[in-house]
Amino acid sequence: MNATHRPRKRFGQNFLQDTSVVARIVATIAPRKGERLVEIGPGEGALTGPLLEAAGTLTAVELDRDLVARLRVRFPPGSGLKLIEGDALTFDFRTLASDGPLRLVGNLPYNISTPLLFHLFDQHAAIADMHFMLQKEVVDRLAATPGSKTYGRLSVMAQYACVVTPLLAVPPGAFRPPPKVDSTVVRLVPHATPPVEVNDPACLRTLVTAAFAQRRKTLRNTLRELLEADAMRAAGIDPGRRAETLSLAEFALLANLAE
Repeated sequence: MNATHRPRKRFGQNFLQDTSVVARIVATIAPRKGERLVEIGPGEGALTGPLLEAAGTLTAVELDRDLVARLRVRFPPGSGLKLIEGDALTFDFRTLASDGPLRLVGNLPYNISTPLLFHLFDQHAAIADMHFMLQKEVVDRLAATPGSKTYGRLSVMAQYACVVTPLLAVPPGAFRPPPKVDSTVVRLVPHATPPVEVNDPACLRTLVTAAFAQRRKTLRNTLRELLEADAMRAAGIDPGRRAETLSLAEFALLANLAE
């Protein structure tokens, strides 16, 4: 077995190697004994070791079978690591939450980060919090406010599901190989109670997706299959507006009308 694993582009692998960054991330997460800690994409184990030392036990989900083999050597039975070989994009994390809500962590592959976030939002009831390393652009979108260029479907659905807090900026040099983008660690804490009243979350997802499908078009055009312009006006929302100008509360109002 080679000393180092060659990062695979198809898995979007950029391995964290800066020990000072690792220490800052672990301190931010502040894991404690007995918590249900789950790492997504442990890679070579840069975060895995310190997290395991702090928490005592850790579950990790890894898709790359070569990395799984390496991790099993580094963390043998009895180390406290439960390693699951599988795809986080299809894995049901709720199956791990029988003893309490999960704390999810990970340096997420940038090529799957957005669909993975949507997958996890659907399982938010089983999650206490999430701490992820993501492309800075993605974190900017998660935290964006109405009227900004980065505000979109991800912003609305993330903020409906969670409190979003950007935490740490991480430069490309902290990784092997260095990515061509800056990274940010973000904290996502699922709401105990949704911040807005939505009768059917599936309807909200459908409406928000349609509204942002063609950003330059007005609501009158993007939502015409879901809502009449007169209904929008009656609710106090101008159908001549664009999706990027609407708040989460306004999207919730339209979703409840569109049921």
